[in-house]
Amino acid sequence: MARPLRLEFAGALYHVTSRGNRREAIYESDDDRRLFLGVLDDVCETFNWICHAYCLMGNHYHLLIETPEGNLCHGMRQLNGVYTQSFNRRHGRVGHLLQGRYKAILVEKEAYLLELARYIVLNPVRAEMVRSAVEWPWSSYRATVGCEPDLNALFTDGILLVFDNQRGRAIACYERFVAEGKHQPSPWSRLRNQVYLGSEQFVDEMQKRVDDADRLLEIPSAQRRPLSKPLDDYVQMTSSRNEAIVKAHASGGTV
Repeated sequence: MARPLRLEFAGALYHVTSRGNRREAIYESDDDRRLFLGVLDDVCETFNWICHAYCLMGNHYHLLIETPEGNLCHGMRQLNGVYTQSFNRRHGRVGHLLQGRYKAILVEKEAYLLELARYIVLNPVRAEMVRSAVEWPWSSYRATVGCEPDLNALFTDGILLVFDNQRGRAIACYERFVAEGKHQPSPWSRLRNQVYLGSEQFVDEMQKRVDDADRLLEIPSAQRRPLSKPLDDYVQMTSSRNEAIVKAHASGGTV
């Protein structure tokens, strides 16, 4: 079966998961979890990501990531690559730590931001590892309710502001919302085309983006370039012959 197309654009929101190779553990200690969160912090800063929620499990992780610059693939390559290299150095290993490609679901923010943020932090509760989300130290829940400092990457206000513009009231509403979600059905029953979570209108709009990205071009790229100018024209436009050569080459012409 063909892999789903990666659709990237400014402002996209994704639920991202990645699993251990052969479903094996990707953290052997709390130090490994702290290492992963440090790498996540760096990636969010480098790629200008907004992390709304996260949860580190035994052999996989969940992220709710917004990409203002439409660069999920590049950031994920760095996140998984740097963490794998660091993990292998720490434990004297070689080879793959994570299984194949990560999975990214494109999410309609207005409809599913809160539901997915709740789903993510309730993972250890559903797995019966803890009784309540606050007991699990490796998710964004504790930072969101103010029990511990935020990661630099974590933007808790994005979740809390949906409930109230006063932090204390917003946190109380968020705590109730998460507690009520323990027995709610999984949002994945509403997944469309393997990669979309949203309304029919949202799916249609995303599919149009895919169609535009996949559209065949009638004119070869070489013929779409403006005609190159003689080198002497570039010499007159620049301060040195070397700069003129660089500009001429960049135009697609020959020097």
